Amino acid sequence: MRSLSGIPASSGIAIARAFVFLDDDEPIIPRYAIAGNELAGEWQRFQVALEKAREDIVLLRDRAKREMGDEHSAIFDAHLLMLEDVDLLENIEKSLNDSLLNIEWVLHQYSSSVVSQLESLDDPHFQERSSDVHDITHRILNHLMFRERFSLADLPEDVVLVAHNLLPSDMISMTRQHVKAIVMDAGGKTSHTAILARAFEIPAVLGLSGSVRSIKNGEMLIVNGQAGLVIVDPDTDMLVRYENIRARVLAHNDVLIAMAGQPAVTKDGIPLVLKANIEVPDEIETVIRHGAAGIGLFRSEFLFLQPGWAPSEEDQFSAYRRVLAAMNGKPVTIRTLDVGGDKVMPDMAMSAEKNPLLGWRAIRYCLFDVEMFQNQLRAILRASAFGDARIMFPMISGPDELDAALAALDVAKQACRDAKIAFREDIPVGIMIEIPSAALIADILARKVSFFSIGTNDLIQYTIAVDRGNERVAYLHEPFHPAVLRLIKRVIDDGHAAGISVSMCGEMASDPAAAIILLGLGLDEFSMSAASIPLVKRVLGSVNRTEASAIAAAVLTLESHRQVEDFMQQHLGGLAIQET
Repeated sequence: MRSLSGIPASSGIAIARAFVFLDDDEPIIPRYAIAGNELAGEWQRFQVALEKAREDIVLLRDRAKREMGDEHSAIFDAHLLMLEDVDLLENIEKSLNDSLLNIEWVLHQYSSSVVSQLESLDDPHFQERSSDVHDITHRILNHLMFRERFSLADLPEDVVLVAHNLLPSDMISMTRQHVKAIVMDAGGKTSHTAILARAFEIPAVLGLSGSVRSIKNGEMLIVNGQAGLVIVDPDTDMLVRYENIRARVLAHNDVLIAMAGQPAVTKDGIPLVLKANIEVPDEIETVIRHGAAGIGLFRSEFLFLQPGWAPSEEDQFSAYRRVLAAMNGKPVTIRTLDVGGDKVMPDMAMSAEKNPLLGWRAIRYCLFDVEMFQNQLRAILRASAFGDARIMFPMISGPDELDAALAALDVAKQACRDAKIAFREDIPVGIMIEIPSAALIADILARKVSFFSIGTNDLIQYTIAVDRGNERVAYLHEPFHPAVLRLIKRVIDDGHAAGISVSMCGEMASDPAAAIILLGLGLDEFSMSAASIPLVKRVLGSVNRTEASAIAAAVLTLESHRQVEDFMQQHLGGLAIQET
């Protein structure tokens, strides 16, 4: 029995056997010369691998159609067409005959050339096709080299998923009912793996910095997501102890869920607005079950996560309308596409950048890809006729970007008018405040929008200069840093001075101690993972607004995040905010 300590990223207790997913996506391709009389045999090997790849794709297409509908299965139809492309097959056969090298190397070289050409084009839609070529090539190579690549969508039993890193697409596609916990080398508390784990209510411990490679496939694991603890090969006594802890945690969660129907108010009766963050429409049931007052952040980029498939305007309209209808009149804030940096989508060819977190991402990318942006804006506008939709632009750094985004929205509105499509003319438009420059000129930006939403995940990252996905410096990602607290206060004050509401959709809003400080600073709305809402509701219901204001005022005088943490522990110890 041994213990590993990491970053507590998503709370809960899980006990299951390890499934080690340390996938090597880039196999070593053999290269060797062949004789002329071996050409027919090489081509026959290619034909056999091609047919096996075709069978794989048909199975994937049929499964996607059953589980997610025609729009998600369309990408596999496109892959099947590529396998039948006469020009492609003729070019590969010609390269084989000309080079007299083995078919694995010929296929690898040819596909690499095609991918490079596609990625060099200015049209993002052609660039995106490079991932299709990459996907198909690797599928054929795996059969040529008798190399099986396991899909996380095929997990047959309950496991603790152990990995070095996971893409957002891995998280979306995995068989979630069988993933009881996640243990990972990379990532921090505000990484996108952590955000999705909390959204899916899966316990997670991240930032183990290589320790996961010591875990063997099939080993029994205990994962304590609250404490950031992983126990490998526990003895019987430890198993019994954690079975009891897990039972208490589940009972505690049941008590909190029972509060879903109760009003969210402070101790002195002031109403609270507690909303949920979502990544995919399937989370709506969880949102409703936890008693959210609406959706404060719909991360629309997760609609773009199916490899090789970019959602059309109709696909997006359908997803947004579904969420709005399910929320039955409650507000839904849809953030426009936020990719790049630490959220590189599988089939969005972001250019190689030395500093991607400060580069071509979010609103900057949207303003470049005009067609994609217009498709999304029209889809949101059309959906606004079916519920209380709001639009939010991410990563606004100054008034010029905001003006450009608002101008793009005007173009989309006019397109809807010209097509006689119903939409809400006065749809509320807001921005995320997640860059220090935006926080420092919040008074200027507030005059142009209907609301602010503070995105603390990035605001902390950019204020303290710490990559929130880097496990080596994740400890520096401190929400109670005095600079962060002062910026938050400034944004709230400037927003209120302009007469607009200020919410928070960063993970800081789900921290019970931070929530009390935010209440005292005057925050109007809190948005968080749905599972966090009941606990925050209970904690904020145990204080009155005057007490919270006094706590916030005192915190602003402190000189370090440690002083703030100690202060909150001393003053809030009686609120029972811990889960275990």
